[in-house]
Formats: sequence, C-alpha cells, structure tokens
Amino acid sequence: MTELTTLQADALAAIADAERLEDLDEVRVRFTGKKSALAGIQKSMRDLTPEGRKELGQQLNAFRDRFQAAFDARREELGSAALRQRLESERLDLSLPPRRLAPGRPHLLTSVEQEIVDVFVGLGYRVAEGPEVEAGAFNFDLLNTPPDHPARQEQDTIYVAGADDVVLRTQTSAVQARTMTTQAPPVAVVCPGRVYRADSVDATHSPVFTQVEGLLVAEDVSMADLRGTLLAFSRALFGADREIRLRPSFFPFTEPSAEVDVACGFCGAADGRAGDPDCRVCSGTGWIEILGAGMVDPNVLSACGYDPSQVSGFAFGIGVERVAMLRHGVRDIRDFYDADARFLTHF
Repeated sequence: MTELTTLQADALAAIADAERLEDLDEVRVRFTGKKSALAGIQKSMRDLTPEGRKELGQQLNAFRDRFQAAFDARREELGSAALRQRLESERLDLSLPPRRLAPGRPHLLTSVEQEIVDVFVGLGYRVAEGPEVEAGAFNFDLLNTPPDHPARQEQDTIYVAGADDVVLRTQTSAVQARTMTTQAPPVAVVCPGRVYRADSVDATHSPVFTQVEGLLVAEDVSMADLRGTLLAFSRALFGADREIRLRPSFFPFTEPSAEVDVACGFCGAADGRAGDPDCRVCSGTGWIEILGAGMVDPNVLSACGYDPSQVSGFAFGIGVERVAMLRHGVRDIRDFYDADARFLTHF
C-alpha cells in the first residue's frame, strides 16, 4: 500500500510537470504501461489473501481514477496551449494589403483587331465570319481567280492533303464570297480572322496572320465612297488629322484596285509631305502602305448572283499585324507570336 501511495504521488507530480503533449504521453507509459511499477503491483495480488486482494484492488481503482482525471485535465490544458500557440504563429494580419497580382489583358493583336472592327461597326457594318479551312470555290473561283492564277500555286497556298481543292484560306475575302451567295444586297460586312500563306518567317512575314476585310454592296456605290470610308478608318486609328492616298494597283477581285497609304506621322506632317530620309518606318517617303482596296469586279458580282447593272460595291483588306506594328512601333512581326510576357506588358 505504501508503494502504491508513493507511486501515485510521483505520477501526479510527473503529470503536472509535463510541458508538452509528447511529454504527457511518456508519463502515461511510464506509470501505467506494461512494464511500469503499477503492473508489478497488480501482479503481486495473486500472493495476497482474499481480504488483501480486495483492499489492494480498491486502492488500484482509486489510483487509476486519480491518474486518469489528472491526465485528462493536463492534456486538455496542454492541447489548448498548443492550439493558442499555433493560432498565434499562423495569425493573419488582415489590416495588411493583399499582394497585387498583375491583371490579365488581351493580346496586342486582339486589341487592335477589335479596334478595327469597332470602327466599321460604328459605320454600320456587321461582323461576318467563316471557316479557316475553305473550299477553293469560295477562296478563289468566286473571287475571279482562275485555276492558272499564280496565287493558286502551292508555293503561295497551303492545300489540305487528301482533299480536292480544299485550302487553308489565304484571305478573309472568302467570307465575302460566302456572304454574297447567301444574302441579297445591300450588304455591309466586316470579316476578321486568321489567314494562311506559304511564307517563310522573317521580320515582316508570317505563314499565319490576321486580316480584317470589308465589303459594301448597294446601289450607286462609288470609289469616292471607298475613299471616304478608308479616310474615316485611318483617322479613327492613326489620328484625326491623318491623310491617306490611293495608288493604282491590281487585285483579281476588284477593278479598279488601289494600294492605300496613310501619312507616316512618325517623321513629319500628317499629310505625308514632310518625310525624313532617316525614318525607319516610311524610309523618307512620308507615306506607309496599310491595305489594299478597290471596287468589286463585276465578274465577282455576277459569280455570286448579283446583277452588276443594278448594284456596285467596294472591298478592302487590312493586315492587323501591319496596323499594330505601325501604331505601336513594333519592328518584328515575330514579337507578336513569341508569347514573351515582357513584350506583351508594354501594351
């Protein structure tokens, strides 16, 4: 009995001295485990008389109750202290501002394309789209491009293997052909999208690029209407005082055709008269080519089911990369496709 009393006093003192939950668990094993002094006292019961076993059993039960009560109380105390310490160490200062993450933004080409489209939507055009894998009939035949035309050769056009006269569209003019074969005039559409050419990659060329083409077909449409439309577009994108000029050119689907230049503005006046010979943008001419345009060829109108004696129209094609390079001073078209965040964050 004396040994049990001493063991109880030592156990309660050890519980009180435990500083961590791990220490408390060691106390439990030391005083109540299979190799503890308590286990030895229990084994001694077989050597006692019935009255002695009864008395010792009562004392052992009392010891376990006292030990368990003290153990549970200390475990709850240490557990609460550990939780408080953890909460303190992981405490968030909600008064501090959060980390600023750089917001996402549209790609430069996407932004410029949308600006171009917005200009023409504001002029009353609607947006039309078509497939990038296109039949030669829409990409060439309906656009007055005969089978022996150089543009249809494989060095210029990417053909789909295993398909009869199916190409990756070389121009979004194919959408214009689709529109005219399905819609009666008047027609006013703008057609944005990717196009494909068998070009080698360099600073100014890419086998994949973006076009925005426009088409207007109605009664009494003239070259003056085309010039006024393109002047409004140029001033919306390059400045309210910017001038344009039209130079004679040739495209199979327009007649007459013109290359359209906008005044440089980087090196001189907005009317193109003051060119700087050292200007890297216009090379001193004072003008920058931005698009091709012209009156829709009567053969194209007829092929698409329109009567050239009743309606006329104009069409134009704008290279989005070209406009983006001119507006933002980008010298290499490959910068648009390198996915370099350092470049993209400038715009």
